[in-house]
Formats: sequence, structure tokens, C-alpha cells
Amino acid sequence: MTSQPPTADELRAAFDAPTPFTVGVEEELMLLHPETYDLVPRATEALAAVEGDRRFKLELPAAQLEITLAPSTTAADAARDLLEARRALADATATFARLGAAGVHPFAAPEGGLNSGGRYDRALREYGVIARRQLVFALQVHVAVGGAARTLQVYNALRSYLPELAALAANAPFYAGRDTGLASVRPKVAELLPRQGIPPALESWEAYAEVLRWGEVSGAFPTARFWWWELRPHPYFGTLELRVPDAQSTVADASAVIAVAQALVAWLVARHDAGEPLPTAPSWTIAENRWWAARDGLDGELADLATGERTPSRARVHALLDALAPTAEELGSGDELAAARRLAEHSGAQRQRDVADRAGVPAVGPWLAERYLADAPA
Repeated sequence: MTSQPPTADELRAAFDAPTPFTVGVEEELMLLHPETYDLVPRATEALAAVEGDRRFKLELPAAQLEITLAPSTTAADAARDLLEARRALADATATFARLGAAGVHPFAAPEGGLNSGGRYDRALREYGVIARRQLVFALQVHVAVGGAARTLQVYNALRSYLPELAALAANAPFYAGRDTGLASVRPKVAELLPRQGIPPALESWEAYAEVLRWGEVSGAFPTARFWWWELRPHPYFGTLELRVPDAQSTVADASAVIAVAQALVAWLVARHDAGEPLPTAPSWTIAENRWWAARDGLDGELADLATGERTPSRARVHALLDALAPTAEELGSGDELAAARRLAEHSGAQRQRDVADRAGVPAVGPWLAERYLADAPA
């Protein structure tokens, strides 16, 4: 792939290349003050502490670090690698920070310091105070489809299921020390930036190449990395990148979300390969479900994208998990899908509220730190 926006043929080659259903993971984590459990802007020190370990990299907020994992075959393998990375970083930063994961910090100030250099300086110039408000933390899951032609069909259909995945992974009810009334406030903070939420459908690789060309020429987004929708075809990895889940407080919850994302892609591929037409719903109808998922999580309702009929979100998510179960078993993720069923009964957002009900919102910070390695062996 050249430094110029990729051509349609280059995009096809990139998405033809990967082994189907391999899964890659990126986790954005919080650096917490060891006494107050507020965000602490020490990402450059944390990166130095891991001494060149390529699993870790800076992101825009100075209180955030990202774990990036090599592709895995199963969700269990990805979870194992994530746990090892979490533990390595916790050991390296133990003298000056604790670690935690959630969609947003429960009581940090709405604005924070940023890392400097390159694209971070560009973000500050372009977005000003909005950039300082991007104290948001996601679990990003890459799944390879294998085959450019079917990748586009699966991408267009996968858009429709983003609200169900968002409801399952909702883990950000508090903001600036207050209960927002939302299951996840993260998407609303992210919306301060452009190119957020439900992505547009893409009719062809030529159409996607034109999107990326226009972004580069206009200066709106110089590379595909700035096409920030909650789902995007990633031209550098040849994957579909699901960006909708909040960061998960435990590795067990993360593995559940990873397994659902992988199985969902594989399930859609199987339907496509069997000759079943995959519907492409309008972005605006999916966006209505996106709002209900952010507001109510699993405790609200979602609408059928064709009929408009609303049904309980938890029931819709369980029905989706039922549909994915045979695929998950084939992928070796039956245990992780069972964990997803447990998460569907009591989400991360609900667990955070349980802590706050018992001990107040300030108690959620240390609780997140305690949960960060909760799945590690003693």
C-alpha cells in the first residue's frame, strides 16, 4: 500500500489477504493516580517503563495508553494475550500508576491533557477544546473476513448489529462525578468529533477509494485512520474494525465481547456464502437504535430495522447470541459466548452503578483498578 490514498485494486488486495476470522484487539486503558484514582497524565512515562514493548502505544489523551495485540485464532487466545499485556503493564507502572478500563472515567474532569507530536498536535489545532474532551476508552476488535467481495457485503450488513453490541458492552454510566442516566456516555462525548456513530454503507471498493481520496485532498481526514466511525474497513490490516464497544473492566468481559464480534462476522459470512442476501439498512434507522442502546443499554428497547416494531433490548441480544451459538462453537468460543450471556444479564454499566449505590461514585475508581487484573491467577 502506498503513502497515497489506496486505489480500489489496492483495497481489494488488502482485504483478500488475511486468513478468515482471525481476530485482533486494541484496548484503550486508563492511567489512574495510585491514591486518588483520578486520571493521571503519565502515558509517556508508562510507555518508557515498558522499554519498547510493541504491544503498547500512546494515544491522544495523556492519561491513556493502548494495548495492541497480534491477530489470534480464537477469542480465548486473544483474552490470554490481553491478560498477559495487562499484567506486564501493571507491573511496569506499579510505582506511579494504577490501571483501569471503562468507557469513560467515572469522576475525572471533562477535559484533560494531551500527548504531543504528530497527529496529536494536528488534533489539537483542528479541534481545540474538543480534543481535550476526548477522554474516552474503547475496546476495538478487528475481524478478518477473507475475500474482498464478501467483505463489503458483510460490512454493510454488520452496521445493523452495532447497537446490540453497544448495549452488551455499555460500560460508562458516570461522567464528571455524576450519573448521566445513560448506559454509556462515551458515544455522546465522541460525537463532538466528526465521523462518529453509524458509518455509511459502501457500494463498492471504488466508492471507498473515492472516500479516502476526498478526505486526503480536502484535508478532512488525511488517512483512513481518521475515518472514525464505529465500524470501518481497515485498509492497512484488511479487517473489519468494530469500534463500538466500551473498554471492558475485566478480561472475562472483554473476551465475551471479542467472541461476539468474531462470531457475528463469521455468521454473516456463512449466510453470504450460502447465497442469502444480506440487507443494508439505512444509517438513520440504525442510529435510532444506537441512541436507545447508549441511553438504556440492555434495559430498554430496540426497533426492528424493517418493521419498526420495538422489543426489549436484552431479549434481542439473547436472540442474537442464540443465533451465533453454533458459529461460536465452531470457532472454539463456546465458553466466551456463555460469558456474553452473563454479561447480557448484568452489564458493566449496571455493575458500576451497583458500586456507586453502595459507596458513592468516588468508589468506582478504585473498584475499576481492582477489577483490572481480577481474571489473573493468584
